[in-house]
Amino acid sequence: MDPPGGPAAPGLMLVATPIGNLGDLSPRALAALRDADAVLCEDSRVTGGLLSRQGIAATMIPLHDHNEAAQAPRLVERMKGGERFALVSDAGTPLVSDPGFRLVRAAIEAGVAVSAVPGPNAAVMALALSGLPPHPFLFLGFLPARAGPRAAELERLRGIERAGLAASLVFFEAPHRLAEALAAMAAALGADRPASVARELTKRFEEVRRGTLGDLAAHYATAEARGEICIVVGPAPAEEVAGAEEVEARLRAAFAAGLSLRDAAASVAEATGLKRRDVYRQALDLGLGT
Repeated sequence: MDPPGGPAAPGLMLVATPIGNLGDLSPRALAALRDADAVLCEDSRVTGGLLSRQGIAATMIPLHDHNEAAQAPRLVERMKGGERFALVSDAGTPLVSDPGFRLVRAAIEAGVAVSAVPGPNAAVMALALSGLPPHPFLFLGFLPARAGPRAAELERLRGIERAGLAASLVFFEAPHRLAEALAAMAAALGADRPASVARELTKRFEEVRRGTLGDLAAHYATAEARGEICIVVGPAPAEEVAGAEEVEARLRAAFAAGLSLRDAAASVAEATGLKRRDVYRQALDLGLGT
């Protein structure tokens, strides 16, 4: 973990490891793992296998969601005392949907040196292979596993898009939830949205399937998916802002249907993407609901 042009120093090195193909482990990553006083890892069985295949004998310290809060202060004190640690996840770049953030924050706040060995990242690779606009993009990790919270999160995201977000969206997903996640995305974000599903990246059976959310949902409703999976969804299409005449027509129709002022404003705001208070104010200006 020697810094370029200088002697070895205590601190924390974030080391990217392969997401599948072991040939993607860089010489700098190997050196950092070999030179560390200890390797901090999610699962010592996974990291131990990687180290043994590279002929590296290293002390491993488990660092995961269940112990990171307690471990971080102790590890920081050891680094302040002169030790050097390498932090890895089970695969890919540490902290990207993996443990380590609390330790990094604690190290920074304590003035401990923090650096990184860049390398494989499934989210960025999936985005690059998707054929969708690469920037801006928003990485969202895993959606909630249960249908209700997942639908609520997607609706929240759609609301942000209505407010002006225009970015490619990158998700991780488990194989057994892929079909239902795609169906939920198609319902919330639009079945015609361009998207891609990338799985087994860098491995022998690497596959990137491109299409609309509706097409992909239909395909994976019957096709089995295996391996690590990334979903990329293209940016939301530009939406025309409803004009005053359209808003008035929608408001009058809502009142004709028997809705209250509050419910009519909420309904029209949802349909047009406008702010509820602006629709409410326009209804008052038109003398509706009074």
